[in-house]
Amino acid sequence: MTQMQTNPIPMTRPSVDEDTIAAVAEVLRSGWLTTGPKCRELEKALSDRAGGRPVRLVNSATAALELALRIAGIGPGDEVITTALSWVATANVILTVGARPVFVDIDPRTRLIDPDLIEAAITPRTKALMPVDLAGLPVDRSAIYTLAQRHGLRVIEDAAQSQGARWNGHEIGSMGDLVAFSFHPNKNMTTGEGGCLVMSTEEETELFERLRLQGVKRNADGTYGCDVLGGKSNMTDIAAAIGLGQLKQLDAFNAHRKTLVRHYFQRLSGTGYGLPVADFENSNWHMFQILIPENFPMVRAELMARLKSAGITTGVHYPAIHLLELFRQQGWTEGQLPHTESVARRILTLPLFSSMTLQEVDRVCDAVVLEGGAS
Repeated sequence: MTQMQTNPIPMTRPSVDEDTIAAVAEVLRSGWLTTGPKCRELEKALSDRAGGRPVRLVNSATAALELALRIAGIGPGDEVITTALSWVATANVILTVGARPVFVDIDPRTRLIDPDLIEAAITPRTKALMPVDLAGLPVDRSAIYTLAQRHGLRVIEDAAQSQGARWNGHEIGSMGDLVAFSFHPNKNMTTGEGGCLVMSTEEETELFERLRLQGVKRNADGTYGCDVLGGKSNMTDIAAAIGLGQLKQLDAFNAHRKTLVRHYFQRLSGTGYGLPVADFENSNWHMFQILIPENFPMVRAELMARLKSAGITTGVHYPAIHLLELFRQQGWTEGQLPHTESVARRILTLPLFSSMTLQEVDRVCDAVVLEGGAS
């Protein structure tokens, strides 16, 4: 077997140190496994990082986005403007609360929702904007919030991929309206599974706490009340213990990602592949994604298969949401979002994770250029 076969390079892999593993074992020994002191500790640490804004944990960023919509009072008959170049959960949560997702095309340079196209999509039914920070590159917050203020809209930031990223010198989450982060294993920091929502007021925070656990409000005498329909999306202390260890390393993780990405740019510049915006000031480089040229000598699936045979795993992030069957059933058709559709056809996510080495970046680049027939 070749070394490439014996040492495969995954697309992503979490880095969990021994101190974090020991902290999880301590929780397991404590006998308190569900939401408890470790969750409160992680919420406090995340709040400190967000400039003191209230932060509450849930078991996924999907849950955080859904509860954000409910806090914002969005429901049947309402519209939420978002992008179709995202994980399908972005649009699914809008459907879940009974509202309608309205997709706006992307800026082909940034691959993010194009603020210049949003205003034309606003109707009397529009209640919120839900921008997405694809691959950790922040959306233009200045433009988004200017539009929101002009039209009296809430902003629910799908910042699932941008933990530790910045905008105009401020960390994402330390400003803005409602901000959702993901702690899935493929993110820059993880809790195994999980997410959180950053809010602005104690009233929103109290409602969020009720919505994440059956709408329950505890009384001092041991009884409880329930005046809103909630679900069950609370995080466990086991997950929070992982998150506490990860948060301590987040800045180092992100700094190493930048080093790896700089090497990707050095190796792939001039090869014919479309490269992302080289933003080393704001992006946390959650993913490194190239665009396959229109005149490429093989289809994307063939390139991915050849890379896999060389021990290199890649991914597609993402198919265009509006062309998925569920959303075609709602009237969306091919051709409505030309930039989104073009990028979704050609985008390819290369390996990038905090324990990756420069030598592994070289292996990936050697294979991509060789297998792609680029020079």
